[in-house]
Amino acid sequence: MMAQSVPHPATDKKRVKVYELRNNDWFDRGTGFCIATFATTEDGRKDPRVIVESEDQPERLLLETKIQKEDGFQKQQETLIVWQDPASGVDMALSFQEPEGCAMIWRFVSNIQQTFHNNLAGGDDGLSDDLAMDGSHSIGLPNPALGKLPEIETSMRMISTTAHGRDSLAKFVMAEDYIGKLIPLVQQAEDFECLSDLHSLCNIMKTIILLNDTAIIEHAVSDENVLGVVGALEYDPDFPSHKANHRHWLNSEGRYKEVVPIEDELTRRKIHQTYRLQYLKDVVLARILDDPTFSVLNSLIFFNQVEIVQHLQGNAAFLAELFGIFSWPHSDAKKKKEAVLFIQQCCAIAKNIQPPARQSLYNNFIAHGLLQVIHFGLCHNDVSVRVGATDILISIIDHDPQMIRQTIYRQIHENSPSLTDSLIDLLLVEVDLGVKSQISDALKVLLDQGPTPAQLAESMTKGANGEVALRGRPAQSADPQQELFLTKFYEQSAVKLFKPLVDLEGRTDMDFPAQKASMFSYLIEILCFFIRQHHRFSRYFVMNNNLVERVAQLVSSSEKYLKLVAIRFFRALVGMQEEFYIRHIVEKKVLGPILDVLIITLPRDNLLSSASLELFEHIKKENMKDLVKFLVNNYREKLVSLSYLPTFRDLVLRFDQTQGYTSNMDYFLDGEEDVVRRPPTSMRLMDQLGVDPQEEEYWEASDPEEEHDENAEETRVVPSNGPPAGKALVDYASDEDAEEAVIDTEANEEAKMDDAPADEAAAAAAPTTPAAAQDDASNASPPERLSEKRRREEDEDGDELGKLMANKRRNSSSSDANSIAASKLGTQRRRSFTGSNNSGSSNGPKRISINLSPAVKSGGNSRSDDES
Repeated sequence: MMAQSVPHPATDKKRVKVYELRNNDWFDRGTGFCIATFATTEDGRKDPRVIVESEDQPERLLLETKIQKEDGFQKQQETLIVWQDPASGVDMALSFQEPEGCAMIWRFVSNIQQTFHNNLAGGDDGLSDDLAMDGSHSIGLPNPALGKLPEIETSMRMISTTAHGRDSLAKFVMAEDYIGKLIPLVQQAEDFECLSDLHSLCNIMKTIILLNDTAIIEHAVSDENVLGVVGALEYDPDFPSHKANHRHWLNSEGRYKEVVPIEDELTRRKIHQTYRLQYLKDVVLARILDDPTFSVLNSLIFFNQVEIVQHLQGNAAFLAELFGIFSWPHSDAKKKKEAVLFIQQCCAIAKNIQPPARQSLYNNFIAHGLLQVIHFGLCHNDVSVRVGATDILISIIDHDPQMIRQTIYRQIHENSPSLTDSLIDLLLVEVDLGVKSQISDALKVLLDQGPTPAQLAESMTKGANGEVALRGRPAQSADPQQELFLTKFYEQSAVKLFKPLVDLEGRTDMDFPAQKASMFSYLIEILCFFIRQHHRFSRYFVMNNNLVERVAQLVSSSEKYLKLVAIRFFRALVGMQEEFYIRHIVEKKVLGPILDVLIITLPRDNLLSSASLELFEHIKKENMKDLVKFLVNNYREKLVSLSYLPTFRDLVLRFDQTQGYTSNMDYFLDGEEDVVRRPPTSMRLMDQLGVDPQEEEYWEASDPEEEHDENAEETRVVPSNGPPAGKALVDYASDEDAEEAVIDTEANEEAKMDDAPADEAAAAAAPTTPAAAQDDASNASPPERLSEKRRREEDEDGDELGKLMANKRRNSSSSDANSIAASKLGTQRRRSFTGSNNSGSSNGPKRISINLSPAVKSGGNSRSDDES
């Protein structure tokens, strides 16, 4: 039967207020720090007590009460514990500042009282000496034996269901060395071939490890226990018909390889322990790991690795012997391979340590000849060694690329093989795409000399509104080492790097194997980077080696991704907007093949057509006149065939406008909404459009208003001293004349209102025929100047209406319904200014004079409104 647990003393001091009940009111005895512990009596017994020391005077005790079974301690809310002192009968209370402190003290008190209650049956009202001396959570489990394994498994599963039980079980396992007692049972169960016992042992080991206790896990992977622990875990009850081979894997001496003997025993033990922890995490427990256990294992591995690296980098003798392997004349090739992989592991571990420690490690490695190791690894025929060497280089570059650059400067000064040359040689022959990508990134980082001039110019010329004021690029800083490095690189290394592109001259077959095609994509990407970074060096290198024309050859490749890489290269050149590269593109005529690619791929909406179209859209948007002129002069027919796209239509129109004449619009009358490419046609599109006979008759007929105006001009009398006939000037009324005319008009209206008949309804029902309207207008015509002014305003409205009708006529040819709608709209608008002869006379429509009376202007409801 399982014994009752006794709590660990709560020695952590918790801030608390002590209260005493006096006259039905709580009296504050002060604030202090509370602990729960065991006090030794004169007879050697251990009495549990709750002690509160004063906050102001630590030597003074505010409270010291002995926990007894009749005290009746109670916990109220989350921060309050109350009880009654048996000796004085006074009610006491502790009010804690934090709920955690209250919970810790209450856990100790409640467990003590529970222990008193359980001991009543035995006549013992106190705590045993052993339990009092042992402040741990004691758990009673049977001694490990094959017959008791089911009972042990059940008890552990029940205890581990709570956090308190897990803590108690972890302390019991370590105190009793329970793992060491269970390990011999694995061999016994295997001898008896008892599969049920082996499954029980596996479950017990899983339960112990998943307690997430650091001490237990370190004890489980120790030299004396690790084989027994993994041996029990080989018999997983979830896979009863399978058995793992963890012991065989860990017991093999070939798994531990020392490139250079490590003399320090503690470091060697930590290396072995780290390897076992990784195996436990990644293999043995990979399927059942929970987040807390995973975190504990990772923490143990990390701290072990940090200690290992710190020891190795501080051991000068070890480093000298390690890197001396690559300088010995009779060194074993296998030994060198293992040394590269060992250094790779050290650099991988260094990624997780603090930057100062990582910097110290890399400095020590470089001082002992790390670049020689990288040279060896990059040229090795084993892909694992090449990957290891590249990984070492990338690790150092990610940390501090200037460290490698300084080493390369020193190599150039000593006329020794440069690291960049080794990277270039490997890039040209490497078949592994992962290594090739890493080398490409390493070259770009090593040759990146800081912010680009364009970025510097942008940061220098940005105003308060964030807009760039100019496009000028300042000169790069004159660094002698950098200048020498770039000069040497473009004289020798760059020629070797881009030799596959230069060798394309004269080649017509653009079909390449996958390895070489991928190499071209990386080379073009690196070339774009060089053009952006090294303006003074790269432009002449590109021109002298004719790389623009070589890249243009790849546009004719059958591989779409090679075409795309080439188009992206030219997009990068055009995006720089440098006159040097613009002239170079025009001279080499590289935009023609890209236009052909667009024409071929345009019916399909894919990445290739989108990239090509975006290139020409950028040229149009930025108004690059040299490129626009080149495109229209050399590929006008192709651009016209693509005129259904706004990009190419605007290119041709923009060029024609710069030449001083308007382009023939017949090329561009295809609807912009069409998304399917149409073949060019020599027929005029307007000749193919249907015309509505009624609309055509309407537009061919003369305008009655114009005839009326012509008659008015013919009958107008011109003074003898005025201008000659046919050139009469319009007499615009001044403001004073207009005011006088308004006053006269108001006087006339008042006179008419006085002479009007009494029956206003009959007057409102005056004849509305054109003739009557004309007579009515002649009787109440406004002054001549206002009439002319009104006529001018109507003429201006008519001009705008005519323009609108012209546009409607041009666009209405698409459908008869639109034509009829436009005709009705024009008729309604014209009727607002003209009237038709309903009597059928041959005089035609007559003009309606609009009376601008003050009532009409003010919007009033006067009689003149109805008359007008």
